[in-house]
Amino acid sequence: MSSSKSPSELEADETAQKRAQADQFAFDVDAPGLVEVTNESHENPAAHQYVVSIDDVTEELMACTCPHHVHRSAYCKHTAAVENATVDGSLNAFLSVYNNNDHVGSPHTGYDTDGTVDHTFWQGENCGAEATRKDALTDCC
Repeated sequence: MSSSKSPSELEADETAQKRAQADQFAFDVDAPGLVEVTNESHENPAAHQYVVSIDDVTEELMACTCPHHVHRSAYCKHTAAVENATVDGSLNAFLSVYNNNDHVGSPHTGYDTDGTVDHTFWQGENCGAEATRKDALTDCC
C-alpha cells in the first residue's frame, strides 16, 4: 500500500482490513506468487474464489481477480487477507508445494468464542485432525 493515499483511500483500506478479519478465508498457492483465496464465510464459497498475485521480486501485492479490485482498482479484503497471512507467517506465497503434505489442506482462520480471529489452523483432509502447525500433521491421516 502506498503512503501517498488520500484520506478516503486510507479509510477504504482500513475497511478492507476489517472485512478481511471478519471473514474466514482459505488459501491455496496455485503457483509461486499466485494465491487462490476462498471466502469460506459465504454460503457458496466456490462462487467466491479469487486469485491474488504477488510480485516475486518485491513481494508487493499486485492485483486480485475480484470485481472490487478489477472494476475499481481498489485494495480489497482478499488482498488484505493474503497480506495478513503472509505477514503473520501462516502463508508462504512462493512455495508451490507445502512440505509435500498433500493430505493437509490450506490454512484456515480460527476464531475465539467471541468471534474474534485468534489463530490459524490446518486440517488433515482425510481424517479431519486440526493443528496450529502444518508440520504437526505430517504423520496424520
